[in-house]
Amino acid sequence: MMEDVATDSSTTRTTSNNGSSAGTERPRRTRRTRMTGAERREQLLDIGRTLFAEKGFEGTSVEEIAAKAGVSKPVVYEHFGGKEGLYAVVVDREMRSLLDGVTGALTAGHPRELLEQAAFALLDYIEKYTDGFRILVRDSPVAQSTGTFASLISDIATQVEDILGLEFKARGFDPKLAPLYAQALVGMVALTGQWWLDVRKPKKAEVAAHLVNLAWHGLDGLEQKPRLIGHRKN
Repeated sequence: MMEDVATDSSTTRTTSNNGSSAGTERPRRTRRTRMTGAERREQLLDIGRTLFAEKGFEGTSVEEIAAKAGVSKPVVYEHFGGKEGLYAVVVDREMRSLLDGVTGALTAGHPRELLEQAAFALLDYIEKYTDGFRILVRDSPVAQSTGTFASLISDIATQVEDILGLEFKARGFDPKLAPLYAQALVGMVALTGQWWLDVRKPKKAEVAAHLVNLAWHGLDGLEQKPRLIGHRKN
C-alpha cells in the first residue's frame, strides 16, 4: 500500500512566437512522493508514543493521532483497529526494549556488580527513552491486563530470580525465597527510577551507587531466619 505524503513542483519557461524565452514561468506539477504502509505504520506509532507519554491513554484521541499524521481517522483504524491496538503495540515495544536492556546488561560474575548493571540498565533506559518509560508507569486501559508497571516489574524480577537463587543457595539460604527478594529488589530500583524520571538529581551514577549500597549491604547482612521485633507477630 502506498500513501501520499508530500508534493513538489518545478517550473517551465514559456516561449514567444519568435522563439525567444519569455520572462514568465509557470509551475509544472510532478508526481507525489508516497509513503508505504510500513512507513505510515511507523509514523503513527511514533506519534502515538509521543502523545501517550504526554497525555496518557485516556487523554489521547484517534482524531489527534490522525491529525498529527496528516491522515484521516480510517487510516489509523486500518493499521491498528483503533487507539487500543496502537497503544498495545507501543507498550509491547517499550516492554521488550527495557527487558532486553536489563537482561542484556547482566553479564558480571560478582552479584554486587550484577546489581550495579541492573540499576544502570533501568536508569539508562529512563534517560534515553523517557517517553517510553512515562508510558509504562502510567495507568494502562482497564481492559488491558499486561503492560502495566506492576507487570513490568514482575517480568524483570523473573529474569533475576535464578541469579538470586544461586546466591541464596551458596550462602545457605532457602532458594525458594529468591522470587520474593527479586520482586523487592527490582521494585526498589524501578520506583526510585520513577522518582528520578522527573527530578534527575543526583546524577545517574550516584543514584545507582546508592541503590546498590542499600541493596547489597542489606543482602550482605541478611539473616537466615529474619524475626520481627514489634508486638505484631502474625
